[in-house]
Amino acid sequence: MLAFVTRAMQGKQAVLKGAGLVKPVSVTRIPGRYLVHQEGLPKLPVPPLRQTMGRYLAALQPIVSQEELEHTRKLVEEFQSPGGVGERLQKGLERKARKTENWLSDWWLQTAYLEYRLPVVVHSSPGVVLPRLQFHDRQGQMWHAAKLIAGVLDFKSMIDNETLPVEFLGGKPLCMNQYYQILSSCRIPGPKRDSVVNHALSMKPPSHITVVHNFQFFVLDVYNSDGSPLTVDQIYVQLEKIWNSSLQTNKEPIGILTSQHRNTWGKAYNNLIKDKTNKESVRAIQKSIFTVCLDAPMPRVSDELYRSRVATQMLHGGGSRWNSGNRWFDKTLQFIIGEDGSCGLMYEHAPAEGPPIVALVDHVVEYTKKSETVRAPMIPLAMPQKLRFNITPEIKKDIEKAKQNLNIMVQELDVKVMVFSHFGKEFPKSQKMSPDAFIQIALQLAYYRIYSLCCSTYESASLRMFRLGRTDTIRSCSQESLLFVQAMDNAAKQNQEKVDLLQKAIRAHRAYTDMAIQGQAIDRHLLGLKLQAIEDLTTIPEIFMDTAYAVASHFNLSTSQVPAQTDCVMCFGPVVPDGYGVCYNPMAEHINFSVSAFNSCAETNAARLSHFLEEALIDMRDLLMQTPRSKL
Repeated sequence: MLAFVTRAMQGKQAVLKGAGLVKPVSVTRIPGRYLVHQEGLPKLPVPPLRQTMGRYLAALQPIVSQEELEHTRKLVEEFQSPGGVGERLQKGLERKARKTENWLSDWWLQTAYLEYRLPVVVHSSPGVVLPRLQFHDRQGQMWHAAKLIAGVLDFKSMIDNETLPVEFLGGKPLCMNQYYQILSSCRIPGPKRDSVVNHALSMKPPSHITVVHNFQFFVLDVYNSDGSPLTVDQIYVQLEKIWNSSLQTNKEPIGILTSQHRNTWGKAYNNLIKDKTNKESVRAIQKSIFTVCLDAPMPRVSDELYRSRVATQMLHGGGSRWNSGNRWFDKTLQFIIGEDGSCGLMYEHAPAEGPPIVALVDHVVEYTKKSETVRAPMIPLAMPQKLRFNITPEIKKDIEKAKQNLNIMVQELDVKVMVFSHFGKEFPKSQKMSPDAFIQIALQLAYYRIYSLCCSTYESASLRMFRLGRTDTIRSCSQESLLFVQAMDNAAKQNQEKVDLLQKAIRAHRAYTDMAIQGQAIDRHLLGLKLQAIEDLTTIPEIFMDTAYAVASHFNLSTSQVPAQTDCVMCFGPVVPDGYGVCYNPMAEHINFSVSAFNSCAETNAARLSHFLEEALIDMRDLLMQTPRSKL
């Protein structure tokens, strides 16, 4: 995920993408005009300095040596001493919190996303794998695409009319701002920093989507002259026109430019839009409500590998000879429908986390199941406009370079989608355990069994209880989880002791989760203190130059729970070269997992971690089933 913090925490590494909403209590929705709620939401607090420092040392305990810990303890004491540098930076943060709507949100957007220079493909943008569709031809593909487009427009009407139900977590309303950011928006490359443009709130909001087929882009107006959305029948007719006027695949895949390193793309972008026609075409894509990618069939694989193959299609398109040119990777929302029944989406992570995207997906999937009752009026519709690009020799050279670099990324990424079918979230619930905590502790056990050590682990926690809240980090690797994973395979330990340690680990995870969603975790606070020092033009405090801080910020496990009603799974790349990206959707009786790694790292392997994760979940269940529960 996406999604991906180390870079923000530490300087030049990768950034956390997977951004699920951890749900200790279920989200309930109440109909209402939700912007009214925005003003009533509390501001994100700045946690007390000493509290964060104490929790930071506790988080380091299972992942650094005793010697390193003692060294950091001295740095912490110095940092938080009365009248010291920590107190000064803390006061700066508290001042910022008083003056702004959210002391973190703009810093986070810039640091985690817009200043992040690696390609958005694989390194930042998550994909979503939706259930396989039962068609194998272009008619089925276009019919489903038409229903999907109508479903998104139906969801958009709730956003436009402010009738989208407000979400609540534990009786508290959540910030709904992200729903306003995902449609009619796009990332724009810059030479050193990108920006995001949102046309939804402009005087004349966009009324078109972009459709891309065989690397060719089309503007499809999705509203009639009276403002009513096109019916499914009308959209189908328009898609057919698009298909028939883009049968040739010999066009230059202009969209592949968006897969480049951000600085490279920034230069190529400025070169591309010097031409007036190109500039107008690019603007039409950026302004569109969303993009629909009508993909060519991908190479056939076995049923067992099918979901993993679709995950790669959603993350990067499969390479320049497949569907990677059939994208505009800067677009916030791209729905992808293959001629072979593959279906899903990818999203650019800067404007939003996973939960709003998944809420939209759930709505659209339900909408597509309904039979269409409205017959299309017999008014002939104008031909969708094909977007033209003038390709100079220099642009052609940029496209060739983008193809080469993308194909290297495609070869690099190792993705495994696993449907864990032995049990779902109902089993941990039956044991009075949080399903999310149960899965996270299983991940700790799986990692420990492979590497005989624990690692810095990132799990996304939603800060949407606060105005403009994004995410903070649940550090799933704790002293309690370490004691459990060490005991689990120790034959000298009795089962009852193992169960007790498992329960303690799960309680510790749950407590950290509650703390994080209430704005009291450590990672964003530490980042804020560091950024405050940079803003004040003072030297970076030693605590942030320390080896332990680098270890804490190097997330070998970057994880996210993204629950959905739909039987889908989100996927994203690792955030460090020797790490894993793990995302999961716990359903009632099974759990969907995606695990990613980089092939260039000999130590990591997505299939191996998936296998050990499956074993860890089964072993934890068996341990609980074989150990009689003591009477309360």
